[in-house]
Amino acid sequence: MPQIVWDDFEKIELRAGTVVRTEEFPEARKPSYKLWIDLGEMGIKTSSAQITRHYAREGLIGSQVLCVVNFKPKQVANFISEVLTTGFVLEGGVVLARPERKVPNGSRLA
Repeated sequence: MPQIVWDDFEKIELRAGTVVRTEEFPEARKPSYKLWIDLGEMGIKTSSAQITRHYAREGLIGSQVLCVVNFKPKQVANFISEVLTTGFVLEGGVVLARPERKVPNGSRLA
């Protein structure tokens, strides 16, 4: 894996947000949920997240997640994913990366 410098890391905008809405996403190729995430002053952004193995959809409401907010939006089936919800691949599923305690929506990871 190539090493990067601090300037490379600063290009990635990782921000905390709160999941405010979820839906099933049967049109996705891999099992996923549609998420709506409140990112504070940035507004509510959408994300397609392959987290169905470890999370019940209803239990995600109110959870804070860590998102990459400066990727180009991506169309996933019939849905536009505006941010990348981050996590760790584990046993065929994804475990969410989350703040250890509640932080203001839109807070940037430094």
